[in-house]
Amino acid sequence: MTLIVTGGSRGIGASIARLAAADGWDVCVSYLSNEVAAREVVQDCRKHGTRALAVRADVSVESDVVGLFDQAENELGPLRGLVNNAGIVGQKSLVRDYQNGRTERIFATNVFGAFTCAREAVRRFGSLGGVIVNLSSRAAELGAAGEYVDYAASKAAVDTMTVGLAKEVARDGIRVNAVRPGLIRTDMHASGGQPDRIERLAETIPLGRGGDPDEIAESVVWLLSDKASYVTGAVIDVSGGR
Repeated sequence: MTLIVTGGSRGIGASIARLAAADGWDVCVSYLSNEVAAREVVQDCRKHGTRALAVRADVSVESDVVGLFDQAENELGPLRGLVNNAGIVGQKSLVRDYQNGRTERIFATNVFGAFTCAREAVRRFGSLGGVIVNLSSRAAELGAAGEYVDYAASKAAVDTMTVGLAKEVARDGIRVNAVRPGLIRTDMHASGGQPDRIERLAETIPLGRGGDPDEIAESVVWLLSDKASYVTGAVIDVSGGR
């Protein structure tokens, strides 16, 4: 079984790739810039006796996406799963202070990239069907006011795509779900200019702490598995109650 995990060189994506390999998936990890980290994830996946490879691809570029899917199938075999994990966030900012191109860049990766990857997966799954899991965010409902409203809006689009696509392809044997992480310990917060964000907001989390990428991976890999065979169109919060 071949699985593509976009943005799989770090954070949540890397955890998903490793756990999926442990669950028997052959894994193709896409990355944008950090080839060394991506290859380390691939080596970790191979320790479970499954096949794995890393492919550089910018999911906001259609030709990169098509090339990613082609290479994954050519080297690992027919596609059966996709995790739409690749995503970016801008610097913490009020909407009134956004610079030209910021929102376009975020939507190009988080929304248009997710749609293109989902399109390619649906086209390639074939008669045996497959599974798509989209990575959303609790920000989709909370709004991320004063921080990342554009990122939150992009993830709300992912939620809607999840529900609509799930209904569209259900009779083709394809399940589509999403996981909405809360405050998770990854370097995305630093890329948004807030490396201390988890610690600063911990009191707003009912469980009193930030989450680990592995905790998100557990939910994603469950949705990929036959244990979730009657689950489609679901958007699952994994957020410590926040």
